[in-house]
Parts: sequence; C-alpha cells; structure tokens
Amino acid sequence: MVHVLSGRVLLRPTDPERSRVFYGDRLGLAVYREFGTGPERGTVYFLGGGFLELSGRSEAPQGADLRLWLQVPDVTAAHEELVAKGVEIVRPPVKEPWGLVEMWVADPDGIPIVLVEVPADHPIRYRPGI
Repeated sequence: MVHVLSGRVLLRPTDPERSRVFYGDRLGLAVYREFGTGPERGTVYFLGGGFLELSGRSEAPQGADLRLWLQVPDVTAAHEELVAKGVEIVRPPVKEPWGLVEMWVADPDGIPIVLVEVPADHPIRYRPGI
C-alpha cells in the first residue's frame, strides 16, 4: 500500500489572477503557501483535509469531467456569503434525495464546484458501532 502523507488537486487556469481572486477572495479559501513570482506564480489553498493548487496557465479549461466537492458546515450561510460577494450561483441549496444539502457554483473556467452540507442525522456522520 502506498503511504500517502498529503494530497492536492492541481488546476492550470486560463487566467491565473482571475482564478486567485475567485478562490481566495470570493470563496474565501485560506492560502497554505505561494511559490514563484509574476502572474503565473503558484498558490496553494487549504481544502479541509486536502489542498487546491493553482499554478501555471492553460490555453483551455481543465477536463470537462473535473468537479470539486467542498464540505461546509452550513450551505445556507455559504449561499448568502457567496451571493454577497458576487459569485454566480449555478444552483441554490437543495436537500438531495440522498440526504445531503448541495449548492453548485462554477469557477472562472467553468469548473463545477459543489458545496455540501452533511446533516447531523446523515449516515456519513452516524456510524452505529463505531
């Protein structure tokens, strides 16, 4: 078995500065570290137990199958905060049939991001016998 110490999602945005504004200022992700200089410098953000790294530049948006799943404590509060910051909401908070409350936004390159609230009674939180 591979012993993984840390992990991160790597994104190559089409406009790095626009993406830094989105992830840092609008979503409010905390910066873990930065490296390099200039407009294509790298920025790594905290994602709970993982990281999101923006570095380099791409001529076209990342693959169409890429999605980011971000768990938040309160999707309704996140919705209000993001609307106030001018983030376009693709889909407002909805309690899904599987019991999670989900809201969808997209980053500047159109990468779908789901913000998820796990209710207290959801099986992800409750594990009998553990």
